[in-house]
Amino acid sequence: MTKKYLTLANIRRAYAVFFFALFMLLLFLTDFRHLKGYETSLFLELSPLVSLSTLLTGWSMYKGLVLSLLIIIPAFFFGRFFCSWVCPLGILNQWSARLFVKNRAADDYRINAYRDIFRLKYYILTTLVVLSLLGALQVGLFDPIALVTRSFVIGIFPAFNYLTSNYFTSHLYLKQPMFIGGVLIGILFLVLFFANRYFTRLWCRVLCPLGALLGLMSTAALFKIRRNVNKCTDCQRCMRNCHGGCNPHAYLRFHECHLCMNCIEDCPEGALHYGVTDACSSVHTPLDINRRRLIETAVASTILYPVMRSSVTAATLPSSDVVRPPGAIAEADFLRRCIKCGQCMRVCPTNVLQPALLEGGFESLWTPMLVNRIGYCEHNCILHCHVCPTGALVPLTVEKKIGRRPDVPPTKIGTAFYDRGRCLPWAMNTECIVCEEVCPTSPKAIWFQDVEVQLRDGSTRVFKRPFVDTKLCVGCGICENKCPVHDKPAIRVTSIGETRSTVNRMTLRG
Repeated sequence: MTKKYLTLANIRRAYAVFFFALFMLLLFLTDFRHLKGYETSLFLELSPLVSLSTLLTGWSMYKGLVLSLLIIIPAFFFGRFFCSWVCPLGILNQWSARLFVKNRAADDYRINAYRDIFRLKYYILTTLVVLSLLGALQVGLFDPIALVTRSFVIGIFPAFNYLTSNYFTSHLYLKQPMFIGGVLIGILFLVLFFANRYFTRLWCRVLCPLGALLGLMSTAALFKIRRNVNKCTDCQRCMRNCHGGCNPHAYLRFHECHLCMNCIEDCPEGALHYGVTDACSSVHTPLDINRRRLIETAVASTILYPVMRSSVTAATLPSSDVVRPPGAIAEADFLRRCIKCGQCMRVCPTNVLQPALLEGGFESLWTPMLVNRIGYCEHNCILHCHVCPTGALVPLTVEKKIGRRPDVPPTKIGTAFYDRGRCLPWAMNTECIVCEEVCPTSPKAIWFQDVEVQLRDGSTRVFKRPFVDTKLCVGCGICENKCPVHDKPAIRVTSIGETRSTVNRMTLRG
């Protein structure tokens, strides 16, 4: 093998292909037909930003997030390698920039120069960290792993499934999934993807808070890109394919360097190398952040917290529209844990798990909730609990979920209620037993009472009118899903009576 193919840049490209393929494979395996104990949340657990934020909000670290040390510790020694070697969103941005941008050399030098707007990601990181310290976890909106996972699960995969199902059987889903807000999430992802046409690597250079965090960690790294001032002729060819916009031709800003190694490959004089410093190495530019802007950002984030908490949320005022999946911890703690990644929605076999919009307030945006008109909670399904990377959903066993043993009560996520004005047997004297037939509990939570009714013509007839036994109902929602009254069902599930809450109860207040 020639030296050309052994360059660090080519090694980086091979790793990028491997890790992106691994990410897509694990995302594909996050499915109720394929999930067989694989570590499908690996990339989410590797994210140092998710690990740090959940640690700050709950002052505890979920066991899977310990894997983030595999990224954190090397970053202090080797730099910001994660962005170009491992991160699937960073790798996608590399490829899209290569695909869409075909500039002259002079334009590349201008585009790939460092700009002050690159500081923005540090201010975004500051906002997320301050909010996390105060107890509001919003890192899932900007963490690149959570963002790309959510975008594929809710936007890209359903679209691909729809297109391919017209030509051959798709292996992504058994049926075409539907997600609330899927268009918005898909558009936001495509905007970031195609933005490389006009601003090369906009996400990585300007917006990514994980990149900012890794940049801070790598500022004093032992191994860095080094420029030999005696060999350098200032030809600036190293800038043409620079991924980070870190000025490798001058006093390199290593906190912006993605370690793509393109500058080493492109340098005709061999003036650049990766390693420790020597007598001929140039100095590096220190981290350049406007301290006044940083303080202003922290103050603004502190003010934002009470504004968020003074609005109605599902934690302060339980909403009938927000029913969390089985295994969800108490709402306040749930919001401090959930990173809105969409893994639970991907693995759900009935498509009942949907990304919330503003039903539970801004803090619950894109967190999972049940929409029973789309699906229902399968009685024996516990897969969603086993793909959550942060412990917002506690792993359940089937016995604990449905309460097979007398000493183990079932996990209750809500309670069903009848709207007698819409129920066919109650409002229209029409026979209907669908809700009772599909009820999965044993004994059934829905029962009938025979009622003798006098009809308009003067005759009498006995009808079966349904009732809900609130002690047996677990809130699975299959009765709501299968109700023949299609627009607004005659039986609906709310979160009241849920196991995870000690206050959301059907009680009268004196």
